[in-house]
Amino acid sequence: MELPPPIEQPNVFPLSWEAKTAKLDEIWASAQKEYWDPARLPWDGLRPEQMSAAEREAVAYWFSLLSVFDASAPPVFATALVRAYEIHEEDPVRRAFFSITRDEQNHEIVCGKAISVLTPGGPLGYEPESELGRRAKRNVEWLYHNGARYWNGYKKAVPRYSMAVLFSSFLMGEVASSTLFHYMYTHTTIPVFKEAFRAIGRDEGRHMAICLSLMERDYPKISDEDRAIVTKQIRAGYVFLSGVLFEPPSDFWDLPEDFIATQREIEEVARAAGLGVATYDEKLENWRRAMLNVKGVLERYDIPFPAIPEVGISGEEVTDVNWDEIIPVF
Repeated sequence: MELPPPIEQPNVFPLSWEAKTAKLDEIWASAQKEYWDPARLPWDGLRPEQMSAAEREAVAYWFSLLSVFDASAPPVFATALVRAYEIHEEDPVRRAFFSITRDEQNHEIVCGKAISVLTPGGPLGYEPESELGRRAKRNVEWLYHNGARYWNGYKKAVPRYSMAVLFSSFLMGEVASSTLFHYMYTHTTIPVFKEAFRAIGRDEGRHMAICLSLMERDYPKISDEDRAIVTKQIRAGYVFLSGVLFEPPSDFWDLPEDFIATQREIEEVARAAGLGVATYDEKLENWRRAMLNVKGVLERYDIPFPAIPEVGISGEEVTDVNWDEIIPVF
């Protein structure tokens, strides 16, 4: 019998199970062993009736802010998973993306559960009970507006670039997340959230190990063109992730003038309620340290690090980021 015609690529077929990166198999085994169920967290200890309306709304706001990043991550990594199949990445890489997608689903569940318990129907279907809550709801709508813009950019960008470029974006997200959740775990006094941040932080550390393993595989042979793109990616990643790690810069974020002032006020109330939200100075130092960690990784492969003067880091000036072509960082 004659063979069928060649399959037009990219396509998930023909299937194969090649395995080259042993480190990813070790990380997969850890992901299987460390998997956790958000339903088993001590949600019964979260007592909304013991909090004021403003406190409930402020804590729910913070989880709504987090949801722009963590609750959007399942479709982000699911898209990357499909891409890994289409370009016939090795089996351990595909399983790595699957494990990240599964973990991020848990993180989304935590965001949704916290918001639903504290502000039923929230964030947008909840009717605020305080003046601060009304401003918080307005802020959330602006956050989602910007997140939607980034998602549109992500869908366009993923097919354009190599996995090496893609993983520079994901590394930024994982370093940022590890920094955030370690801080939140050590400063939160609300038991269910403390336990959630511990589990989420462990996941993000594992995701960072996945990114580093693939960078070790691909970056020694990265092209000069991709090096330049990675530098832009890191600057773009700083701009977007500052929305949750620091404060959103105007480079990309489309926000009303009083957005940041309102968010600072909300965070002060959430901090007093026991949610371990960092102060402005603590955010600045945490974000600076996270960026220096990323810089250290890129320097191993002679990839220029962008200047980030907002946190006092010098580097290559990046002024020509095209937000419609860059891979957004979630």
